[in-house]
Amino acid sequence: MKTCLHTVSYAGLWGQARLSVEETIDKAAALGFDGIMLMAKRPHASVLDLTRQKLGDLKARMDDHGLVCACIAGYTNFTADAEHGDIPDVELHIHHTEHLGRIAAALGCKIIRVFTGYENPAMGFHDAWRRCADALRQAADRVADLNITLAVQNHHDIGAHYLALRELLEEVDRPNCGAAFDAWTPTLHGDDVVAAARAMATLTVHTTAADYVCLPRYHYQPALVNYGVQDAYVRAVPMGEGIVDYRGFLGVLLAAGYSGYVGYEMCSPLRGGGGIENLDRCARRFLDTVAVTGSGA
Repeated sequence: MKTCLHTVSYAGLWGQARLSVEETIDKAAALGFDGIMLMAKRPHASVLDLTRQKLGDLKARMDDHGLVCACIAGYTNFTADAEHGDIPDVELHIHHTEHLGRIAAALGCKIIRVFTGYENPAMGFHDAWRRCADALRQAADRVADLNITLAVQNHHDIGAHYLALRELLEEVDRPNCGAAFDAWTPTLHGDDVVAAARAMATLTVHTTAADYVCLPRYHYQPALVNYGVQDAYVRAVPMGEGIVDYRGFLGVLLAAGYSGYVGYEMCSPLRGGGGIENLDRCARRFLDTVAVTGSGA
């Protein structure tokens, strides 16, 4: 299976070691990844900073290392600021995605990861769903001529469940709009990850991996001399130490003919800390895990 490193892993956003985008490209090559998943925001690859010269330099750096830009990681929220209908937020996000399409084309990349939207108390669920579907349709149309495919990640509220995401993509009904389907979400939902992968396999154009454990949380209630149950704290751990069945998940995708990349991200506080040595160790563990899964061992 082809692998890519999500550059967010070395962006320092959760207190971990921070590398520049250039240093992260070098790191991905040194670790043995096939490509990168480029974080399209500061400090790595904001649309505000990627001049033509900068894009050319990044492309040359990847070429020198034999890396590809497997995916541009966009950050969209099509239900943002629904409280203020006079502000064209949807148009802004669609335009942003179109701009990412031009960046992707300059880097020889064919995939842009996007999100849907969070539920917003200022609008009903049906309106939020309809807004996301319409925005994805428009965004897909605007990057189609660039031969770019949108990959909708099961991350934000709208379409987070795999059945809902499948329904949403069928409603969007664009050949260049598929799923960036990840295993951690159905795992946290309590679903059968293998069944979810089987349901989404033909729609999946990209997937990103990270492993997690769920740590129980309780709130002490003195008046009851007891504890109240709270939602578990989910913590990132090295691949194979968590609860996500990647062997089953990736095995189903492979059996269905999946030929896309598997990205690795360290995008939350990580067991072992945020030092560069631990980040590198976890990245290597991911590569070893994918190698074993891809070989069928």
